[in-house]
Amino acid sequence: MVNRLHVAGLYAIADTQYLDDARLLPAVAEAIAGGARIVQYRDKKHGAADRARQAGELALLCRKHDALFIVNDDVELAKLVQAAGVHLGREDVSPAQARAQLGPQAIIGVSCYNELTRAVQAQNEGADYVAFGSFFPSRTKPQAARAGLELLCEAKQKLRIPVVAIGGITPENGAHLVAAGADALAVIEGVFGQADVRAAAGRYAKLFSQDKNHS
Repeated sequence: MVNRLHVAGLYAIADTQYLDDARLLPAVAEAIAGGARIVQYRDKKHGAADRARQAGELALLCRKHDALFIVNDDVELAKLVQAAGVHLGREDVSPAQARAQLGPQAIIGVSCYNELTRAVQAQNEGADYVAFGSFFPSRTKPQAARAGLELLCEAKQKLRIPVVAIGGITPENGAHLVAAGADALAVIEGVFGQADVRAAAGRYAKLFSQDKNHS
């Protein structure tokens, strides 16, 4: 499962609550141009046909530009569009079930909120990365459980797989998360809610190039 090692850098979440149909593909292209290495398609409002079309277009775009394409929640859709993988929440199937459907090369991510025990279990069940958060107040999920830097540090000691941080992350506070060991920063509004998506993505991507320079 070498793919899991590629889960690093800016993880841009293309949420259709922020991006209408006309803007979805161009905005994601700009995010990739700015340095996003992973793109997640997150949709809670469209029907199956629109979801298949949007996800299919994004999958092609990501393959063209060598970015990993992840589908949120929907294993069947991830398989349909040949996505790199799927991201699972609390109400979704287990990592093992997703692996059985998507195959050994798929990237399986799991939301672990502020629960290290859930992350250890996910790793044991074959997850390729875990996500913790919300680290900061988030308008996307204002009621989300809060995670702290100490959780991130402890997770890096106990886990062998990449750790993604999410929730209210800006280029400024994101620097602290990268310093604490976050392998990737998952961002929605900080990238897609900005007037210049490419420049916004670049500010996050720079945090990882700085980290490499100082290591």
